[in-house]
Amino acid sequence: MRNNFTQLPLCLFCCLSLWIFFTEMVMSRNTTIPVKVGVVLDMDTWLGKMGLSCISMALSDFYASHGHYKTRLVLEIRDSNRDVVGAAAAALDLLQNEEVQAIIGPASSMQANFVIGLGDKAHVPIISFSATSPSLSSLRSRYFVRATLNDSAQVPAIRAIVQAFGWRQVVLIYSDNEYGNGVIPYLTDALQEIDTRISYRSVIHPLATDDQILEELYKLMTMPTRVFIVHMFTPLGPRLFTRAYEIGMMEEGFVWILTDGLTDILSALDDSVIDSMQGVLGVKPHVPRSKELESFKIRWKRKIQQEYPTNESFELNIFGLWAYDAASGLAMAVEKLGATNFSFQKSNTSRNSTDLDTQLRSSAFQVVNVIGKGERGVGFWTPENGTVRKLHSTSKTNLGTIVWPGESPSVPKGWVLPTNEKKMRIGVPVTKGSGKFVKVTRDPSTNATEVTGFSIAVFDAVMAALPYAVPYEYIPFQTPDGEPAGDYNDLIYQVYLKVSLSNSLPFLVNREGPIVYCEQKYDAVVGDTTILANRSLYVDFTLPYTESGVSMIVPIIDKRRKNAWVFLKPLTWDLWVTSSCFFVFIGFVIWVLEHRVNKDFRGPRSHQVGTIFWFSFSTLVFAQKERIVNNLARFVVIIWLFVVLILTQSYTASLTSMLTVQQLNPTITDINELIKKGERVGCQHASFVHEFLIESMKFDESNLVIYESTEVLDELFSKGRIAAAFDEIPYIKLFLAKYCSKYTAVGPTYKFDGFGFVFPKGSPLVADVSRQVLNVTEELKCYNLRRHGLGKHPVVQSSPAQFLQTASALIAFGAYSSLLESLHL
Repeated sequence: MRNNFTQLPLCLFCCLSLWIFFTEMVMSRNTTIPVKVGVVLDMDTWLGKMGLSCISMALSDFYASHGHYKTRLVLEIRDSNRDVVGAAAAALDLLQNEEVQAIIGPASSMQANFVIGLGDKAHVPIISFSATSPSLSSLRSRYFVRATLNDSAQVPAIRAIVQAFGWRQVVLIYSDNEYGNGVIPYLTDALQEIDTRISYRSVIHPLATDDQILEELYKLMTMPTRVFIVHMFTPLGPRLFTRAYEIGMMEEGFVWILTDGLTDILSALDDSVIDSMQGVLGVKPHVPRSKELESFKIRWKRKIQQEYPTNESFELNIFGLWAYDAASGLAMAVEKLGATNFSFQKSNTSRNSTDLDTQLRSSAFQVVNVIGKGERGVGFWTPENGTVRKLHSTSKTNLGTIVWPGESPSVPKGWVLPTNEKKMRIGVPVTKGSGKFVKVTRDPSTNATEVTGFSIAVFDAVMAALPYAVPYEYIPFQTPDGEPAGDYNDLIYQVYLKVSLSNSLPFLVNREGPIVYCEQKYDAVVGDTTILANRSLYVDFTLPYTESGVSMIVPIIDKRRKNAWVFLKPLTWDLWVTSSCFFVFIGFVIWVLEHRVNKDFRGPRSHQVGTIFWFSFSTLVFAQKERIVNNLARFVVIIWLFVVLILTQSYTASLTSMLTVQQLNPTITDINELIKKGERVGCQHASFVHEFLIESMKFDESNLVIYESTEVLDELFSKGRIAAAFDEIPYIKLFLAKYCSKYTAVGPTYKFDGFGFVFPKGSPLVADVSRQVLNVTEELKCYNLRRHGLGKHPVVQSSPAQFLQTASALIAFGAYSSLLESLHL
């Protein structure tokens, strides 16, 4: 009993302590400070439902782990009803009636554009986890916090994909609102950096009908570009792909690339929409896996199924994670600042901005491919390594295996000639020259036009070697009476003016005004067109198929002496006298050694003197008939015959040299001499050489004489009307091949890039045609070597089918054998 009484005070003390502890807990809970926070979302959408559930879970998790915090966020939820005005009205109600301290939302960039202004005037922060348009940068308002990535962050990843597959033209398809327009300037600049042209911008209103969507898609089908970058959100994006699938734009040859607006919600789309998007590529921010993330996904899935048991298609994506982080960050900020002192503080970022985009950076973007019932990752993009198959790999293996639209395993080339396309109209120059490169003839009986020439044969061989068929026809650049319609610049400029709705290759459309199309005759130009820098500003050239340059042609002077005594010129008079004396001396020496023992050197004195001279000079042609019996005399004769051989060979070589090349000298060798003396010089009709002589060489235009053919040039020289002529190397070689005995090329050669084929600026044909130009010119070199019996030189390494196509076209080059030699092909 005594022991029980001694323990009673201890028990009472413990009970009193527990009572005090629980009382303080209750009082501490009762003393938490509520802070009203508005939530403005489209509550009937998947994004709104997911965002609200993640916000609720974020606050529950936050205060469960921070139970000692004094502040508690109290959510005031409003439905924006998918409407800009509805979002503004909801925000205004929260600011005026509920006096909220912050607003989470709204969901879209269009709604945020209005709500930001209200928050700025009320000095209440607007925190959005899904308004991604770059135009909403908080540099415009210090009361806007973007708790998500800016849309421009994904642009380098999209650019890397386009560059990896070598596509030179793309079409942008985007919604006509704040969300769609915001990222377009960034995409345009990024694609321009890799020389990829935006051939068309397809802008679709968010409320467009199915018929309006179909009308725009049919317009895209008439264009050759087959690479489409889609920047849209629901519900417009799924409707677009459903219509595209119906009209056959999800078949082989098409390329569709999604921005993260649609890629992030692929898991929430209906199966019918996914079926219509097979083969589509998409990019989205990469979220690393972790145990915490997987645990959160399980808890969120359980919660969302309890709240919406009839909907089984909900999947958590990055927008939900951003909503969770935005709510947690806001709760932390409120606690740190305190409820009584809570106001939006300025940060130290530029211009007092509080845009979290200055801190949020995605370390990687994932590239996915829509296959089957969902998406499959095919690689990643990182700022350090670009596109890689595995995230932490530095090997340049690019992306994994991609199944393209139409279940095609091969990479689409990115453009086609539309099925409703007419033949390509190929412009050819009309000249009055020799026609070796391009010759246009008309049959007077049938009025049919035939175009031939070396340039035509090369182009035909190139087009035959392409891995796809391109229908085309040659159209002479001439007036109705058959005269040239202009010079080469005029012909090339016709391609620049080419923007025809019904005839190929649209140029960039100015979306600010109506679509304007200019009628133009040609889709390309084939001929002896020189690649020049000023011309490349308006058109694209293929790689050259001949070398080129400008040089000078002048007559040659024949200084050969054609009198009767020319045979004496090879030797000087001293050498003639010395040689004659030695002939007599050798004859005398032989006579001294032989006349005592050889009867051929005996006889009357006059006979012996005659024998001395005869024997000596007959050795000149090795015609001596006297026998030599003395050994010493024989030795002298051997030495002498060797000397005579050297003397006669030297004389023959000198005489030949005097009668041929050494005496053919050009009349003029210095170009400056022509300019100083004001001599008249010739240049070919319609050639850029005319401008080159005036602008670069500073010739007086009045001293330039135009000629149209090699025959006319020869006539101008013969009549003395010009002192020299300037032309391109291929034409000079053709001229000298015909008049090699009368003219020569002298002076420095001013290098140019050669002859090339002309296509519109940004044409996707340029790369493929240039590649085949290399193959064909290599074939021409081998063809010329084989024709001269050097047939063991290897042929260009191409596929057998491709080589057969090229080889069949080489038959046409038989008529240009001499031209191939003169061009060193």
